[in-house]
Amino acid sequence: MRLEFIGADHEVTGSCHYLEAAGKHMLVDYGMEQGVNVFENAELPVQEAMIDYVFLTHAHVDHSGLLPLLYAKGFRGQVYTTDATADLCSIMLRDCAHIQMMEAEWKNRKAKRSSSVAAVEPLYTMEDAEGVINRIVPCHYDQEIQVCEGVKIRFTDVGHLLGSASIEVWLTEDGRTKKIVFSGDIGNKNQPLLRDPSYTKEADYVVMESTYGDRLHSQERPDYVRELAQILQETFDRGGNVVIPSFAVGRTQEMLYFLRKIKVDKLVQGHDGFQVFVDSPLAVEATGIFQENRWECFDEEALELVRAKINPISFAGLKLSITSEESKAINFDEKPKVILSASGMCDAGRIRHHLKHNLWRPECTILFVGYQSVGTLGRSLIEGAQEVKLFGEPIQVKAKIRQLSGISGHADKNGLIEWISAFEEKPKKVFIVHGEDRVCMTFAECLKMEYGQRAYAPYSGTVFNLLSNEFEYEGQPIPVKKKAKPASGVFARLLAAGQRLMALIGRSDGLANKDMAKFADQINSLCDKWE
Repeated sequence: MRLEFIGADHEVTGSCHYLEAAGKHMLVDYGMEQGVNVFENAELPVQEAMIDYVFLTHAHVDHSGLLPLLYAKGFRGQVYTTDATADLCSIMLRDCAHIQMMEAEWKNRKAKRSSSVAAVEPLYTMEDAEGVINRIVPCHYDQEIQVCEGVKIRFTDVGHLLGSASIEVWLTEDGRTKKIVFSGDIGNKNQPLLRDPSYTKEADYVVMESTYGDRLHSQERPDYVRELAQILQETFDRGGNVVIPSFAVGRTQEMLYFLRKIKVDKLVQGHDGFQVFVDSPLAVEATGIFQENRWECFDEEALELVRAKINPISFAGLKLSITSEESKAINFDEKPKVILSASGMCDAGRIRHHLKHNLWRPECTILFVGYQSVGTLGRSLIEGAQEVKLFGEPIQVKAKIRQLSGISGHADKNGLIEWISAFEEKPKKVFIVHGEDRVCMTFAECLKMEYGQRAYAPYSGTVFNLLSNEFEYEGQPIPVKKKAKPASGVFARLLAAGQRLMALIGRSDGLANKDMAKFADQINSLCDKWE
């Protein structure tokens, strides 16, 4: 019975943990790395086709974004997650696949100018996304689920995103049971729309995030509505647009909640009826999913509006842009407006077109409302870049660059401490992950020295034996090196099919002799055909 750390160790993105118990191979999250990553991630300890189950904490791509790749490489197990996360993944993973395919197509068109550049293949395809979506098993909050003999799980609302959860995992092997809790991303308290995080009382081991383990949010709840209204007023008075790079799922819906209140309370003067454009097909679909899951996930303040038959994230003047033609038309409208567009870190999607049209205009405001990873365009703008390159063209940064203070879907240091302190008995070990290198170290030290927790910040590759309570291997920080060129195209599919075949052979031990003989004959016949 062991736990191995794969991704988001001394880094913020690319979450992935591996569990082996009761003869099963399991992952908790399989996320995509975003921005600059400092350290190399360990490889999965088994082939993708050998993975039996994935337990998914929430739909953000740094936790879910490589699930289609897992499928492409032979995974045919089941993905357990909450009802709302299942709904969101059905659109987000398709969107990820679309982005992968479009970027590969764009790079290949560009490469035609240089015959020395090899063709680029997408990381995965729409068929891979569809395939893994069909493996998802939706689960209700707070219900114990027997996954198989020796493995039981339960999802608890952790208030970070619609459907987000911490996951309790009970593993039983040789008559001994251990319980490990994965925090997922712990939500900030007193946020719009979503409930506050719920706590867990018991665990043998805990794996917890530390994104904001070195900072404190304001002790008083910021008045986001007033601050946003002031930014709108000042920008509209100058005749400019407010462009908001916003995560399509979660942050966009929060911003719509604030904007509805600004309009209802008439907090922006002289610009009655100002329009708000949501320019992201993904955000539009996600907003519908928020509505569908409102009774299970909304907090009491939002539910009061729902009971009064008021949609808390819709209002007069809201425009939803789906097609590329609708998106392009937004910047030909000269009236001051709000443009909400993905991605939130400005590293892909339609937001880059809106930045191209608005960054050079001193009357406009670019308003950031979420975390910006190191190495992303959003981080560069916040840190004061005077010029950026978009679509190969240098753009002068003359617009006002602002951040909405205090808004965060992540708990701060105090919120993280409150979550881990809710356990009635201190766990045998608390593993600190999902934070920048220095943050992981300092937060683990804080928990040890000030709160008596047995905290440890593992590097990728660390292996821990859950039965003996001992490390089998302590990973070391390995700086990122240039990646070897992956197998491309159809050959990569062939390799994945071969891995899946080997996984099937590995599972065949114990079948009737005649069935194994028949299987062997079929494989030999196939080999004879191609030799």
